Formats: sequence, structure tokens, C-alpha cells
Amino acid sequence: MELFFMTLTTGIMVGGIYALVALGWVLIFKCSGVLNLAMGELTLIGAYVTLSFYSMGVPFVLSILCTLIIGIVLGILIERIFLDKLIGEPILAVIMVTVGLSFFLKGLVGFIWGTDTRVFEPAIFSLKPFTIGFLKISIVYFWSFVLAIVLFLVFVAFFKYTRWGLSMQATADDETAALSLGVSARFVYAASWAIAFMAAGVGGALLGNINGVNISIGYLGLLVLPAVVLGGLNSVPGAIVGGLTIGILQNFAGTYLDGFFPGGVKEIFPFAFMAVFLLFKPYGLWGWIKIERM
Repeated sequence: MELFFMTLTTGIMVGGIYALVALGWVLIFKCSGVLNLAMGELTLIGAYVTLSFYSMGVPFVLSILCTLIIGIVLGILIERIFLDKLIGEPILAVIMVTVGLSFFLKGLVGFIWGTDTRVFEPAIFSLKPFTIGFLKISIVYFWSFVLAIVLFLVFVAFFKYTRWGLSMQATADDETAALSLGVSARFVYAASWAIAFMAAGVGGALLGNINGVNISIGYLGLLVLPAVVLGGLNSVPGAIVGGLTIGILQNFAGTYLDGFFPGGVKEIFPFAFMAVFLLFKPYGLWGWIKIERM
């Protein structure tokens, strides 16, 4: 039981980071209907940007804030340069552009920072776990989870209480009605990419503290896709539930199945679960079900 609860706790904490990255997936899909397959690379860039600031002596919290600011700038630039001209074009064309972006950004990261694994030095969090009852909880997992949840709540408050956030929600619900009320679709798309870059970037920085920073963080960002599908591609609450669920399932698979199926079942299991889940709930737990009447 001790192993069970430790695995559960770690899964919840990693799932909090996945939920933050999943928010970026959901936001872009809600606003434009595009499945952004470059999200893993946005996560990767955020990890390296945070590491670069921290290596220059900037405190970790300020490094995160700098990553948020750079995420805004890069998100807007990518949307304006690569995607702005595709508004109104077939969704498949836009998705293929995001595939090209993923390769371009991955190559750019390798060119600037290389491919060797780098760590945050000096270490931000103590390696010694703290104990609650019989549970031993890693400090890096705990604080990463706390920071991820705080930022997630900030983003949710932005969508609910600010004029810009409400404009984005209106465009996601009914683009034609939003345009008739004076909402700029170009602004909404740029803002959605900026916020997605921010969420993914901070998620990458937190994952980099846990596993070290290297090119594989891009894969960890893509690992969030099952979480997004589980919750529903256009559901913000679904991103939370999906992220936590996938984090838990991944850790349980690593703890209880790796001994029987060696070779990375921990990484494969979320995608296998997603494939089976889609057979029964193709729109996710809270995804919009489209009904067409002839």
C-alpha cells in the first residue's frame, strides 16, 4: 500500500504539469479548431529558455517570469509569420503547417543549445524528499505541482474575468457572432498562441527540473496529447482531469508493468489508453459533440 500511495501521489504531481501543458493544446483548438502538433517543441523551447536565464544568475522564479514574457513574443511571432495567412483555409493545411513547425523548432533548438542533457546548476530544489506519514514526496515534484496549479488558476481567471479572455471564449463558442460584435479574430488567434506558448514553456521548465533538459522534453510535451483527448479537445476543466489522469496512469504503468514488459511501457501506455478510450468516448469526457441534421 505504501508503494501504491507513493505512485499515486507522484502521478498526481506530474499530472499537474501535464494539465498546464494541456491547457495550451485546448486553447488553440478551442479558438481555431487546429490540433497544434508543435506543442512538444514549444515545451522544449520553454525549458531551454528558463535554463538559459537561470544559468546567467537570474533567480528561478524570475527566470519563469522571463520565460512567460518571451513565450508571449514568440507565440505572437509564430502565429503572425506562419499561420496568419492560413485563416479560413482547410484545417488539415494548418495542422500540416504545425507539423512542419515542430521539425523547424526542434532543429532550431539543436542548433542553438545542442542535444546534450543539461541540468539546473546549482540545483533549485533539494534532492532529499520530505515525509508525510509513510509517504516520501520529492521536493521537486511537490513545488513543480504547486507552481503548475498556481499558473493554471491564473490562466483560468484570465479567461473568466478579463475582456481579452472573454473575447477569446466568445470566438471559440461562435466565431461569426463574435466577429459581429467587433471581436478581432486575428487578435484572438495570436493571443491563443501566445498563451499556449506560455503554458507549454513553463511546463517544459518544470519537467526540465525533474528529468534534466534535453531534446526528449519535446516528446514529453507530446505525451500530453492523450490527456487532452481524454478530457475533451475543447474543455479547460477536461485538461485538468485529463492531465491528472494520464500522470497517474503513466506512473502506475511504470511501477507495476515495467517488470513484465520492459522497454518503455510507461511512455506507451498513455497512448494505448487513448486508443481504447476513443472507441467508447470519441469526443472525450467533456468535448463538444457535433450533431448534423440533414
